[in-house]
Amino acid sequence: MKATVWFDGACLGNPGPMGAGAVVETGDKRQELSKGMGRGTNNEAEYHGLLLGLRHALAAGVDEVTVRGDSQLVLRQVEGRYAVRAPGLQPLHAEAVALLKRFRTVKLEWIPRAANADADRLASAAAASR
Repeated sequence: MKATVWFDGACLGNPGPMGAGAVVETGDKRQELSKGMGRGTNNEAEYHGLLLGLRHALAAGVDEVTVRGDSQLVLRQVEGRYAVRAPGLQPLHAEAVALLKRFRTVKLEWIPRAANADADRLASAAAASR
């Protein structure tokens, strides 16, 4: 089964209360996901959005995933093109890479923020609800 996962994270202040958002589309099904989180950075929130979407896709039986997000840092780090120096990002990065390895095929795409409005809305609402 194929899916597209859009992810985003939001932080009220940096650091501040975090929110994660993801949209997972499989065929004609669309699931909007959001999760309020503790205090952290914008980049940590972005990773949490990615993890939220990937976990949902795997639980749904997806084996081919296209991941879209507006965080160039997160996408380049999971591709292995950027180093992960921040200690707070290292365990999140490790989990994301481990989850991505569970898919048969993976395509990672950077998209402009305007094209990621639904995931952004979900992440922002989750951060505000904390």
